[in-house]
Amino acid sequence: MKRRILLVDDDVTVLLTLKAVLELNHFEVQTAGSAAEAVQKLGSGTYDMVITDSRMETDDAGFHVIRAARQQSYRPATALLTAYPPRNMDWKRNGAQSLLVKPIGTQDLLRQIEALLVRQQDEKQSLDRARLVGADTGSDKERKAS
Repeated sequence: MKRRILLVDDDVTVLLTLKAVLELNHFEVQTAGSAAEAVQKLGSGTYDMVITDSRMETDDAGFHVIRAARQQSYRPATALLTAYPPRNMDWKRNGAQSLLVKPIGTQDLLRQIEALLVRQQDEKQSLDRARLVGADTGSDKERKAS
């Protein structure tokens, strides 16, 4: 099963180039040309990862997409794509898990995406295990109270 990526950028050239590279490397890629379109797609589909440009219709449009992605129940990995990396760590405080700096080479892009997807899957499994342990603990307490 191909992993699904939502790729968001208002620069059509960047969008189509990255889409082609990712599809050649066995990803299923949906695209959005604005933050508003991305938010709509996040609500109507399920993605393993969201990669968004930071500056689109506004200087912080990418952060709007990241926040919307982090609110989804399926918890996609999130990466901020930018030609202007912030000097501080605002991108992390705003929910992005990775920073991809344009221009980025194909091998570096793929390596960073794979690493982030593995890390995100590990985090999901840890969360799921914690929930199961919490549910078991609650059941144990109910049985002991009876």
